[in-house]
Amino acid sequence: MFDKLQAIEERYDKLMALIADPAVQADQQEYRRHTRGLSEIQTLVEQFREYKAVVEELAETRELAAGDDDDLRELAEQELSVLEERRDTLLGAIKVLLLPKDPNDEKNVVLEIRAGTGGDEAGLFASDLFRMYQRFAEEQGWRVEVLSSNETGVGAIKEVVALIEGKRVYSRLKYESGVHRVQRVPSTEASGRIHTSTATVAVLPEAEEVDIRIDPKDLRIDTFCSSGPGGQSVNTTYSAVRITHLPTGLVVSQQDEKSQIKNKAKAMKVLRARLYEIELQRQQSEIASDRRGQVGTGERSEKIRTYNFPQNRITDHRIGFTTHRLPEVLAGDLGELVETVVTHYQSEKLKSEEEAAPA
Repeated sequence: MFDKLQAIEERYDKLMALIADPAVQADQQEYRRHTRGLSEIQTLVEQFREYKAVVEELAETRELAAGDDDDLRELAEQELSVLEERRDTLLGAIKVLLLPKDPNDEKNVVLEIRAGTGGDEAGLFASDLFRMYQRFAEEQGWRVEVLSSNETGVGAIKEVVALIEGKRVYSRLKYESGVHRVQRVPSTEASGRIHTSTATVAVLPEAEEVDIRIDPKDLRIDTFCSSGPGGQSVNTTYSAVRITHLPTGLVVSQQDEKSQIKNKAKAMKVLRARLYEIELQRQQSEIASDRRGQVGTGERSEKIRTYNFPQNRITDHRIGFTTHRLPEVLAGDLGELVETVVTHYQSEKLKSEEEAAPA
């Protein structure tokens, strides 16, 4: 492991020298390539250098702890435990950073939320979830663009599809996919009885044309009049678009824009993301089942989380984590929950890598 780290550090120094070279700076494409490579390993190199500094300081502190000066020895012994803890923390972080990278981690995501069982209450819960992710995205400095939505009235939604753009969005949200369950008393419930409703969340990495090549011959594109609010263009122009991918039977409709061209572009974004997800699932199915279970796939059919209003509690069933900050989380303060889930799956992946490593 340390030979690999040393090689990465040497590569980092070479890249630093290259981006300082005026000839490289004059070639924007080359310059961007090197800066991108630098950013991919910068955090790892910084952690490795800090680790080496702590190890060196530990050696010096151990010498003092073994010396004859009683005062220095006592201080050194106190410092040792702090330094050892810092060393172990850095080593754990380095091991995680050395894990094989998910190629989708840097991607934007297509977020799909659909009301599940529970009637209007399920639609209200789906709306709550979308608002939660919107506010969390805003806190992260990400951009949210609604691609399509289907509202059912009284603030409920049947389905919403949105594009979230920003730094490493997929890496943070990829484990949010699954069935989310809510337990609360609906506003329409006169007897005060607690109802259980669900909504499904799908987080799909945005697929570019280079990721998924779609043959135009495989598409059937239909146009129709928009329905719902939208002014004079509704039911008068064929601006709405329905795209059917014939080989898979996937259907994507888009009518939010007044322009047929814009609706088609948005529909193609969603179609590419869904086809990309199918390809990812196919690849994952080829992985041994025990390995897939350790790494985690976030399949939609999995009930991942319960939001219990009477007890002000959110429980993530995959990792056994519970927090009693339900109002704050639904208001967008999702950081602790997201990081706890990500850390869990990183630990499982690290454990799997260590078990698979030759003795």
